[in-house]
Amino acid sequence: MNDRERAVRDAVIDIERFAAQSGWDGPVRIFALIRAAEALARNPELARELPADVVAEAQQNSEVIFSVEQEGLPQADTLEALLAQLAWPDEVDGAAIVAERIVVPPEAEASLPTDPHAAIEALSQHPDREDVRMVVGVMRGGESWCAMRTRSNDDPDAVIESPDAVPGLVAALSATFED
Repeated sequence: MNDRERAVRDAVIDIERFAAQSGWDGPVRIFALIRAAEALARNPELARELPADVVAEAQQNSEVIFSVEQEGLPQADTLEALLAQLAWPDEVDGAAIVAERIVVPPEAEASLPTDPHAAIEALSQHPDREDVRMVVGVMRGGESWCAMRTRSNDDPDAVIESPDAVPGLVAALSATFED
């Protein structure tokens, strides 16, 4: 893993831990990912607002990433519709998303009702359901990292990580950087 990939991984893990502090059943959250050294070069006053160790790390490693939670997200009925409304200025080097989903075995998915509201109700009542919190981060250069935590094993040491654990969400978030 190179420094850039490690920086994306570290940012996603930090966001996952931050989201975990809020507990379960939270809203979708979106974060801008910004290379810290570049942000400090553009805005030196920022150094006064950050802990000294964060500034020192950013000065030593140009790949360190700041995550900035985005507030006032546009209204959307689906995750896909929300992502379709996002666009990022050039100063934003990447983005991350936190989303919770209900996962059931494939055979249970096949028998879900076609009505979305009925399907959600069926999923929430299914005895083999698993609640999963996914954190996906992508960079303009194509690097990505995913972290997933299950409610049934809600422990920071049990977080599953990989660059492509949630390929559909990686692709959808990457598309927010396309012109």
